[in-house]
Amino acid sequence: MHSSDKFHDECGVVAIFAHPEAEKLAYLGLHALQHRGQESAGIVTSDGLTSRAHKAMGSVADIFTEDVLLKMRGTLAIGHTRYSTAGDSALLNAQPILVQSNKGSIAVAHNGNLVNAVQVRARLESQGSIFQTNSDTEVIVHLIALSKEQTLPEAVADALRRVEGAFSLVMMSNDRVFAVRDPRGFRPLAMGRIAALEGQKHDTIVFASETCAFDLIGADYVRDVKPGELIVVGPEGINSRFYSTAAPQSSCIFEHVYFSRPDSIVFGRAVQTSREELGRQLAREAGVDADLVVPVPDSGVTAAVGYAAESGIPFRFALIRNHYVGRTFIEPSQSVRDFGVKLKLNPVRSLLQGKRVVLIDDSIVRGTTSRKIVRMIRSAGAKEVHMRVSCPPTISPCYYGVDTPSKKQLIAANKSVDEIRDYIGADSLAYLSLDGLKKACGEGPKISYCSACYTGSYPTDIIDVDEIQPAAVRR
Repeated sequence: MHSSDKFHDECGVVAIFAHPEAEKLAYLGLHALQHRGQESAGIVTSDGLTSRAHKAMGSVADIFTEDVLLKMRGTLAIGHTRYSTAGDSALLNAQPILVQSNKGSIAVAHNGNLVNAVQVRARLESQGSIFQTNSDTEVIVHLIALSKEQTLPEAVADALRRVEGAFSLVMMSNDRVFAVRDPRGFRPLAMGRIAALEGQKHDTIVFASETCAFDLIGADYVRDVKPGELIVVGPEGINSRFYSTAAPQSSCIFEHVYFSRPDSIVFGRAVQTSREELGRQLAREAGVDADLVVPVPDSGVTAAVGYAAESGIPFRFALIRNHYVGRTFIEPSQSVRDFGVKLKLNPVRSLLQGKRVVLIDDSIVRGTTSRKIVRMIRSAGAKEVHMRVSCPPTISPCYYGVDTPSKKQLIAANKSVDEIRDYIGADSLAYLSLDGLKKACGEGPKISYCSACYTGSYPTDIIDVDEIQPAAVRR
């Protein structure tokens, strides 16, 4: 069963350099990034001489028991937590990928998606390369190993110039950690620091997809890894270089709309600020007379707070989420209508009875879940249901590391707003405008966003869109 009618970010990554308990910090970092992928997780550690890997299917806490971490003691570590769709979720594709090569031991963990992976892989296979996974990350490993450059940093830079698309990577050799972002800066990657403990020579340097990981491990946020930057942290200190010429910045705006945790700073901006502003902007653009503002939890909560504050309509948690829905459950054979949604959400009838409700969510993907939620709120006694969405209609799939359905399955690619309103059964439906979205997320001289999923115009040169398999098929 698909966990929800939502987009899924594909990964979270973390890296730790120079800490006596690097494996524990990597574990805690992944724990904080669990929302970025719940399917498999892995950690590779090094004691400076030898690298060890452990990865498995499941959640971070289930995989990394105390016994497992005890066997992985190291002073360097990288970790990865992964989301992908069914069929591609074999342990084979769990990361980090650890290989022994002519450049020594290399471990790689990747958040993003390469748009030219299929072509590069075909070329490598025709030259005799043997692939063990169907993850595009392995393409990078092969390019590094095959590079004619002598040093590992040079080989990494050489390899990354040959791939196109979205990637925030952390890598590790036996004694160094690497962090890198693609030249357009699609996906986030932040750098932090933990002051050296007594007896430690170096400060601990850490990297993570989101700064909420730093809060848990006691690291201070230093800065973001810049688009096109390769940072190498080793015994000699921190070295930074740009491996490619600058490209127009196109950071994924959906990180601010939905993926990232509100307590993170992403692309140098507090997610909480963006999300509340999305709600405020939505209230300015699409106000409606109503009695309650109700979020679809958890994704609609922060925007609903902003909407309520701007509109003056009271905010209420009138949909209660059950956080304990496992992957397996028994469904009654006399099928209960909308069972899957009822398993996760239940309306508070005493709040909804006779009320006009503004229902806030961050997106409508296929429309099936929204339809069930609207029906549920009506059957709990609501007089009117007005759906408000804190981003524009999603009309195009993403090829940059987000698992979006194909165009055929995106309701907004195939129906007008009025038709969607009729389909989900709401009294009214309004989406945030693209300008409103960019304004709320602080687009300006410091940051420019990729909004291809709302416009259909992609920032990279890619072959005919119909020919590309969506990210979901490949990762």
